[in-house]
Formats: sequence, C-alpha cells, structure tokens
Amino acid sequence: ELGEIEARLLEQECVREAVVLAADGASGQQLLGYVVPQDVGALEGEKRGALREALKSALKASLPEYMVPTQWVFLAALPLLPNGKLDRKALPAPEAGDSQQVYAAPETDLEQQLAAIWAEVLKLERVGLTDNFFELGGHSLLATQVLVRVREQLGLEMALKELFEFPVLTDLARQLEGRGSVSASLQDELAKSLEALKRLTTEEIDALTS
Repeated sequence: ELGEIEARLLEQECVREAVVLAADGASGQQLLGYVVPQDVGALEGEKRGALREALKSALKASLPEYMVPTQWVFLAALPLLPNGKLDRKALPAPEAGDSQQVYAAPETDLEQQLAAIWAEVLKLERVGLTDNFFELGGHSLLATQVLVRVREQLGLEMALKELFEFPVLTDLARQLEGRGSVSASLQDELAKSLEALKRLTTEEIDALTS
C-alpha cells in the first residue's frame, strides 16, 4: 500500500524522489509523505504549500482518501546510509502546524455535534468546519467509530461510505442535514449491525467503502 502511494507520487513531474511512511499518532497510524521536488525553489514558503496541495489533489484523483498522507515533509535530498540505502531514522519529523488550516468554528447544532464526535474519536482538542477527517489522522477503523456515535448519540441514519465521500466536516453536516432519525423499529437491527461493524478489520472496512 505504501509502495503504491510512492509510485503515484513519482508519476508527478514535479517530484524527483518520494518516500511514504506510516507513523503512530494520537488517533492511530498516520501517513507521512517525504518528497524531494525537481525544483528546489519549491521548498520555499508559499511554494511549498502550493506543492503540498497539488500533490494531495493528484493523489486524491487516483487513490482513496485514507491513502493520502496527512503530513508532508519536503527535502532537498533524502538522507542515505553509507551503502546508499535510505536512512529512515534520519528522516525529520513534520513541522508542527505545517498542514494546519485557519480554524473555522462549527456554527449549527449538527456541525457542533459532529465536531465533538470527531474530536473525541481523533483525540483532538477541537475540529473546525473545513477540517478533513482523513487529513486529521482518521482512517477506516476510526470512521466506523464515527458512524457508531452518529447513530447512537445523534440518532441519525448514516452510511459508512458517506464519510469517505464527504470527509470535510461542513460537507458531511450538509449531507446529513434534515435527515430523519432512526426509526424505533430499526433500533434493534442497527444495534446488531453496529456491533458487527466494531469487529471488522481494516481490510473488510475498505472493501465495504470501495
């Protein structure tokens, strides 16, 4: 899976070298993308941000959202061992706040409730309107936890695939707005389904959402 992400990055004309790693974060494993651009000028300030957004867009066009790195590090060259192989231990950690957007507070009751659920699942202090679930560190298993909480706490019907199709908080809130509550006759059925969802593996969840 990591190799496939690297291959997609190397297909981009602006990329000379690329490495993708999975690292443990507060909400579980997160993908880190290390890129050496063809043009070293792209390492500067605004150009670096533009390159990051361009690469994210390119990956989203061909890969599922959860396979797009949530943190990016741009380097003039990859660190190598004396034998010429990649020195993974020498790869720098992402800069704090490098990928953060300007915070926009949730406004409606539904937006605030969804933000609270995301923050709880992702172990974050707050979640904003324009935040992307997967860019915050979300993945398939955490997506099932969101689904469980939306159904149990908000009483709203929601399909797991909807979080993959609408990963930005404001878009998901708009998608769920005005949706009817789960009917009483479906409560027992949903309870069984939710328990089954909690036991699914990452591979099984990915198959459901693909």
